[in-house]
Amino acid sequence: MIKRTFKQIHEMAGGLNDAAEFANIDIHGVSIDSRNITANNLFVPLPGERVNGHQYVEKAFSLGAGASLWEKDMPNPPAHRPLIIVDNVLEALQKLARAYRSQLNIKVVGVTGSNGKTTTKDIVAALLATEYKVHKTSGNFNNHIGLPLTILAMEEDTQAAVLEMGMSNRGEIEFLSKLGRPDVAIITNIGESHLLDLGSREEIANAKLEIISGLPEDGFLIYHGDEPLLRERIQNLRNLRVLSFGRGIENDLYPTSITQHQDSTSFRLAGEEESYTIPVLGQHNVLNALAAMLSAKLLNVGDKQIREGLGSFQLTNMRMEMVEGARGEKIINDAYNASPTSMKAAIELIEGLSGFNKKYLVLGDMLELGEAEVDFHVKIGGLINPDKIDKLFTYGTLGKAIAEGAKKSFSENDLFAFEDKADLISELRRHTTANDLVLVKASRGMKLEEVVLALQQPEFGTEKV
Repeated sequence: MIKRTFKQIHEMAGGLNDAAEFANIDIHGVSIDSRNITANNLFVPLPGERVNGHQYVEKAFSLGAGASLWEKDMPNPPAHRPLIIVDNVLEALQKLARAYRSQLNIKVVGVTGSNGKTTTKDIVAALLATEYKVHKTSGNFNNHIGLPLTILAMEEDTQAAVLEMGMSNRGEIEFLSKLGRPDVAIITNIGESHLLDLGSREEIANAKLEIISGLPEDGFLIYHGDEPLLRERIQNLRNLRVLSFGRGIENDLYPTSITQHQDSTSFRLAGEEESYTIPVLGQHNVLNALAAMLSAKLLNVGDKQIREGLGSFQLTNMRMEMVEGARGEKIINDAYNASPTSMKAAIELIEGLSGFNKKYLVLGDMLELGEAEVDFHVKIGGLINPDKIDKLFTYGTLGKAIAEGAKKSFSENDLFAFEDKADLISELRRHTTANDLVLVKASRGMKLEEVVLALQQPEFGTEKV
């Protein structure tokens, strides 16, 4: 974490007041939550929709904060406290992170994309960790608040950082890229997430390409070369060094074969006899691994270390996470997010797996898809093969549209649509037995991880969801 004196933090954050009285106070780390203050933290009182953090500044000091930011237009600053007066608290946090990033001697990999950016971040971090001391984005700290906090949480001796960059609108990735200044930037893919905000996949591609804004002259962009929207745009960019990954042979890195196992996936590359194995399911995760491998090679990680890292990485929770239910059923918890692209990939994965008694899908609403949201859901339902999936359970208003799309091929006895989660769980428990496979997937707002947790409980029928 950042460790500086009050005077240094004051200068880096753009403080407006006199820092002399408290100049030599040591500051260790940053917190935006007064409940999580540790000794000598800098407290950052962000204004929120419901609560303004300034009202917790005194509490933060009582819990051991070493200093606090304070917005100049806020009344009644506490007297005789080590405050750093700034024009805008959020901008000061970002300015502090930008200054700290400039002081660190690190290599940075920035990751964005409609799907797979968190998984790719996790794989990149695992590969780099075989050679470097690595820091990576934690949880969903990938926005204009989370990225500065991620940077400020780095230890001084960090050698490599993997920064996830998320967005909702144009300009956000550009801001994050210029803040994080990646040496290598990765675009995992272009999907349909944020169609509600951006209106088209073309605009999503433009927004994701903003990640090159912070690249240095000798930086590299790694991108999904099977995506025409990216390839055509990148061909029009001059003086940009690029590498591509994908299924097609026109890419710099592509698999010649992919073999799916019950709890892992193996793949081969052109010209190599020995296969690579990743401890997760899905061909889409092979593509994520290829992007990570390219970034690791650029940062001089050897093939032996790459194989080691691929075999040991762990995904962030609720992303193709295999867990066991109380009855011995296998559950793939992919409840963190969903889009038509990732939903299709997950369904194809389950359809292709063998060795299970029966296979069930539990699918919920995909959010932020704009005016065509119902049509997207209907099409997903129409893609599901009843010869490979035994029963389909849907949840939510839009989930009903998935069921509508599946009616053309599924019998009524194998199709269930719910808007009550407890009813869904109760019906699902009537069917699952040992060695069944259950995929649970929806957008984060649907909280379908509650279905997974219920299936793991030894007692059923009294779930509170």
